Amino acid sequence: MLELTNIYLFIAASFLLCLAPGPDNIYVLTQGMTKSKKAAIITTLGLTTGIIVHTTAAAFGISVIFKTSEIAFNIVKYAGAAYLLYIAYQAFKYRNAPLDLTVQNSSSELKKLYVKGFFMNVLNPKVSIFFLAFLPQFVTVSNGNVPMQMITLGVIFMILTVITFSSIGVAGNMLSSKLLEKPSIVKYMNILTSFVLGGLAIKLALSSR
Repeated sequence: MLELTNIYLFIAASFLLCLAPGPDNIYVLTQGMTKSKKAAIITTLGLTTGIIVHTTAAAFGISVIFKTSEIAFNIVKYAGAAYLLYIAYQAFKYRNAPLDLTVQNSSSELKKLYVKGFFMNVLNPKVSIFFLAFLPQFVTVSNGNVPMQMITLGVIFMILTVITFSSIGVAGNMLSSKLLEKPSIVKYMNILTSFVLGGLAIKLALSSR
C-alpha cells in the first residue's frame, strides 16, 4: 500500500512534469491549434494509453532490458524516430490542405490520431527508463507488493496526464479561433508541426541511455 505522503508528493511532481514543455504536450498543443479540441483530447488519450505499457514494463522490470541492452534500446529508439519522421512528412505533405473540421472530427481521423499518439509514446524507450527511475522513488518497499504500488502510481500519472494535456490542447484550440478566417495560418502551423516532429525524431535518434 502506498504512503499518503508519497502520493501527495507524486501528484505534485507529476503535475509539474506534465506542464514542462516536451514532445508529447507540444504535439497535443499543435493538434488543438491545427485541428480541434476533440482531436487534441483523442491524441492525449492515445499518448496516455502508451503509459500503460511503460508502467507495466517498469513494474515488472522489463524496462531493465532497455537500461542494460544497447541493442534493444537502439532498436526501439530508431523505430520511434522513424515513426516521428513519418508523421512529420505527412504534416508537411498536406500543409496546403484546407482546414476541414468535419473531416478532422470524423471517427476514422480520430482513430488515426489515437493510434499515432499511442505509438509515439510506446516507441520511446526513454519513457520506459524514466518510469523505471521515477516511480520507485515513491514506493515503500516495506509495505509489500511493489509492482501494484507502481501500477497505482502509473494510473495516477495517467489521470494527471489526461487532465493536463487535454487542457493544453483545448487552450491551444481556443487561441486559434482565427484559423478558419486565415487559411494560410494552417499551412504555416502544419509546416511548424512537421519541423517540431522532425526535430524530436532527430533528438530521439541521437539520444543515449
